[in-house]
Amino acid sequence: MARTAEGLRAHRGPALLAGGFRPFFLFAAAWAAIAIVLWLPFFEGRLTLPTAFSPIDWHVHELLYGYGPAAIAGFLLTAIPNWTGRLPVIGRPLLALVLAWAIGRAAVTFSAHLGPIPAAGLDLVFLFALLFVAGREVWAGKNWRNLKVVATIATLALGNLVFHVEAYLTGTAPHGQRLGIAATVMLIVIIGGRIVPSFTINWLRNRGPGRMPTPFARFDRIVAVATALVFALWVVLPEGPITATALLAVGLAHLARLARWSGWRCWGEKLVLVLHLAYLFVGLGFVLLAASLFGAPILPSAALHAWTIGAIGLMTLAVMTRASLGHTGRPLHATRAIAALYAGGLLAALARIAMGFGAAEFLFLHLAAVGWLVAFAGFVVVYRPILTTPR
Repeated sequence: MARTAEGLRAHRGPALLAGGFRPFFLFAAAWAAIAIVLWLPFFEGRLTLPTAFSPIDWHVHELLYGYGPAAIAGFLLTAIPNWTGRLPVIGRPLLALVLAWAIGRAAVTFSAHLGPIPAAGLDLVFLFALLFVAGREVWAGKNWRNLKVVATIATLALGNLVFHVEAYLTGTAPHGQRLGIAATVMLIVIIGGRIVPSFTINWLRNRGPGRMPTPFARFDRIVAVATALVFALWVVLPEGPITATALLAVGLAHLARLARWSGWRCWGEKLVLVLHLAYLFVGLGFVLLAASLFGAPILPSAALHAWTIGAIGLMTLAVMTRASLGHTGRPLHATRAIAALYAGGLLAALARIAMGFGAAEFLFLHLAAVGWLVAFAGFVVVYRPILTTPR
């Protein structure tokens, strides 16, 4: 902790480069908003983007391998120094990582001009660079507990490679999509399993008697391992009764895990409550996908969007809003503006899931887009002054 503070005090450059969370959270949210503004007319045929990807694949890729990794990078580059006691990545090295990420976004979007292979090469740089930085810091700090986080980042980088190869060879990328979802949701299972009960305990400690979250125990470890195994099964064998049964069992286990964290007691602080709501979509995604595979009148897209918008979108938003406040010395309290961001993210998830149950596509697709914009364009508006000025 002392060496982390020492590194931050030594920084004399722009405030935006004084911590990994600053540029990556800001630009991740900005890209999330820009991408949906571009994608909806692209999907509807009212706009042409110079990408070699189909509209659906560009949309999926830029959520899983564009927005997601930026939000993850912001968290990891801020958390790893606390895990290892080593100096943070700030200043010029941080700028290099940000530029690698931005070049990847441009390369994918303009891949019809660049060519799919050069675009893939440019896009792959960022995740492998992040993998190197995270692996180096965890290894140098002998922080073996978090090697599983590094392994998950490696899976995400591999998924990006698979996505590009599949899209180039076949015009679609189902394995790359499933790998991206699996790796990112696994990070939520691993890291969310630590921070959700921890932050809940901190908030409830002075709130009088009542049930407290159950600390991390063998049950949590079993659920995490089972989730990794079921995700591996789903990536390879996405359909069939065995996969459906495994998905249902793990989904119910995640809902049981969430119930152990006493989220119903957190209504008074939306900064904590949103973490529980986001984790709810982890279990919901498994259950919805299992129901779809068992023949229920539910499209698989309901489950996939429970994971991508609900779990990934809302959890990253929750972490970005909280970490940005905490690491810039501001009170850990959700203002009305911050609560509105969460409401937008929740609306986006519920509207997109509703489409999987047969809700009117045009209405609910646009409703989801509006909610997403409220969440992420709103984050840029509310948090830009916080992230671009000194602590």
